[in-house]
Amino acid sequence: MDIKTFSEAPWLYLSLSIVIAFATYLILRRQRPATAINEEMNDVKQAAAEGFSSSEEIFPPSSDFIAKARVKGMAGYQKLYRRSIDDPEGFWADEAKELTWFEPWTKVLDESKKPFFKWFVGGKTNLAYNCIDAQIAKGLGEKVAIVFEGEPTPGGVAEIRKITYRELLSEVSRFANVLKSLDLKKGDTVAIYMPMVPELAFAVLACARIGVVHSVVFGGFSAESIRDRVNDANSKAVITMDGGYRRGKFLPLKQTVDEAVKDCPSCKHVLVLQRHLGKPDAACTMQSGRDLWYHERAAQVTDVCPAVWQESNDMLFLLYTSGSTGKPKGIIHGTGGYMLQAYTTNKYVFDLRNDDLFWCTADVGWVTGHTYVVYGPLLNGASVLMYEGAPDAPDFGRFWKIIQDHKVSVFYTAPTAIRAFMKWGDEWVKKHDLSSLRLLGSVGEPINPEAWLWYHRNIGAARCPIVDTWWQTETGGHMITPIPGCTPTKPGSATLPFFGVDAAVLDENGEETDSGILAIRKPWPGITQGIYGDEKRYIEAYWSRWGGKYYFPGDGAIKDKDGYLWITGRVDDVVNVSGHRIGTAELEAVFIENEAVAESAVIGVKHDLKGQGLMAFVILKTAHAKTVNEANLAKTLNNMVDAKIGKFARPERIVFVPDLPKTRSGKIMRRLLRDISEDRELGNVSTLADPAVVEAIRQKFATPAV
Repeated sequence: MDIKTFSEAPWLYLSLSIVIAFATYLILRRQRPATAINEEMNDVKQAAAEGFSSSEEIFPPSSDFIAKARVKGMAGYQKLYRRSIDDPEGFWADEAKELTWFEPWTKVLDESKKPFFKWFVGGKTNLAYNCIDAQIAKGLGEKVAIVFEGEPTPGGVAEIRKITYRELLSEVSRFANVLKSLDLKKGDTVAIYMPMVPELAFAVLACARIGVVHSVVFGGFSAESIRDRVNDANSKAVITMDGGYRRGKFLPLKQTVDEAVKDCPSCKHVLVLQRHLGKPDAACTMQSGRDLWYHERAAQVTDVCPAVWQESNDMLFLLYTSGSTGKPKGIIHGTGGYMLQAYTTNKYVFDLRNDDLFWCTADVGWVTGHTYVVYGPLLNGASVLMYEGAPDAPDFGRFWKIIQDHKVSVFYTAPTAIRAFMKWGDEWVKKHDLSSLRLLGSVGEPINPEAWLWYHRNIGAARCPIVDTWWQTETGGHMITPIPGCTPTKPGSATLPFFGVDAAVLDENGEETDSGILAIRKPWPGITQGIYGDEKRYIEAYWSRWGGKYYFPGDGAIKDKDGYLWITGRVDDVVNVSGHRIGTAELEAVFIENEAVAESAVIGVKHDLKGQGLMAFVILKTAHAKTVNEANLAKTLNNMVDAKIGKFARPERIVFVPDLPKTRSGKIMRRLLRDISEDRELGNVSTLADPAVVEAIRQKFATPAV
């Protein structure tokens, strides 16, 4: 602000007012009511009491695995880890030199605009080039890059395809040229809404090849969720497919996109891939001037497309994730730093090499699919398996048959799936030969020790190390994880930090403790570059705690006597359902749109299969309370959730209650709702404005659901 501006008193007063207001907000945020702080810490302690393994059983890596591993033994881990913390720029520069850079960087890390960090400043590269062209240059052109198996169609035959690195280059280059023919260029954003088929990987890599920012939307999201993401990112196009299969049923994705883009003024094109040619149930309406068949455009272009040079900090992709407020956050990831995080975590955590067939069961609509289906395995020259469909179709042995038939060597899945496998029975596993497996992984949520042990014994035959990985969309890749040739593992613990990750467990005052909130001290290459279009929200969500000295991921943690970390789950209003992060505010915003609903509170509760489920407590408006049919309204509210978010976000139960437990300041005591839902002894209710409301809720909860 210059001298002339200061001389204009009205502007001066306005500016000062804004500064004072923002400063006051930050102070109040750090000095939140004791009830809010205590509630978070009570949740961590509760998790500690219930989920912390009391077993001292430790599983060291076998001598056979250590002999072949990239990093051998704890001494090997400690040597690399200490260098990565003491000399992070030197460590990461050496790792980055293993990748292809068209021009070298001038600075490894720029912290001048903390918390908006820049890695490998000035370096020019391209991630798709590193995934494909660089592998071909190493002599891997005829090696299989992607193995695809589709779910058996109603005819009973599963589609199987194998795509070499050279074929992948042709497909991705042709796809990139189609995007260029739509006048899409470096810096433009496109949304991708597709099933788990190779063309999804082609689309992602094609965007990266020409510098177009991709925003992949999970195929289970509703039209409204697509619309919100397209509008927030100002996406110029949506790439989709006529549909896909799940449990033998055809899912018409194009129809969902049609509904979504009606209210998306930035979207000029819908590019449609045709998979189900000639099938009547796959017919989709094409809007003239907007909708284009991919195969028709592809016939008009070549399969040669040079990779665009990207500055290391150019945006690579946006990925939307739920937060503690209603609006999903567009998480930004850049090119060079993210590329290195994807490369190194696959190399070290999965001990990945180019003779592996790696199967990560995640959808590319989530960050796990970005880093551990598309980018990371290909950066390491491995083969990756993609599967379209469900784990229980046509039977409960589907995954084990795929591992047996294709000889999968590294398998990475979620605790939710593992608990389902346990429920279905060991006999489905015993029917198949899983001897090709050498390493197992877990992702998406903390794994309970019982599921860990079942996974170890039944899938890994007590010989495969398990890497239980903690990380999130914002981190780009693994943060706390075993290194399989090094780390003795404990069932249920994510163990120790990955290289370059300086992790701590803190209390609310920022003091180190054994049971508290997870925090990260130093930046790492894959750290998000922020929230799209909202720098203030990024700072408030991740850096306002503890005076901005630490990154706050939103999870509680326990550090045991060996320094191992046990993740206890979210401490904010985000629920992890089957590995999918869902902000409770998102559901509450849906419910309040119904004319009969006055207020609602949604919480996460324990669920045997999902890890966490959602429970909704809804207050009706007085005018509706005596006349509404609760069963019908519950169905209506669930249908609203389906339409606005997706079926995966449905609560386990909707309970209609006369009021909610609130403090005198109006804060909802969600801890008490969890106590009621999980039939625990109630905590302190003395701070409630009306303590009697808790008993009323308990009685209503005890009434069988209608």
